[in-house]
Amino acid sequence: MLQKISTDKAPAAIGPYSQGIIANGMLFASGQIPINPATGEIEGENITSQAELVMKNVGALLEEAGTDYTKVVKTTCFLADMADFAAFNEVYAKYFTEKPARSCVAVKTLPKNVLCEVEVIAAI
Repeated sequence: MLQKISTDKAPAAIGPYSQGIIANGMLFASGQIPINPATGEIEGENITSQAELVMKNVGALLEEAGTDYTKVVKTTCFLADMADFAAFNEVYAKYFTEKPARSCVAVKTLPKNVLCEVEVIAAI
């Protein structure tokens, strides 16, 4: 059985999807971008500030699902510019201390023209 995860501490879905789904003891979280959940607005002028907000949004989904960063087994990270890789990694490393498996790719455009997006799979 699938259980939908929804919290007002992370941005609401901006399309036909759920913030996250729990299946077979695993959380599959939709990608998070730097939207302030209280205002619905993009925040942060640079990769560091945007990545911080993305990680807080990821954390809110993990908490709602009853898990945390230490139980994340896989991340997928999307960057608008691979030149931001080192700065993004500095923020990422503060949150994902257990070093889960990861893919990180540069993409042409992200939703709302943000600089980064992160999705996670975590054990519950």
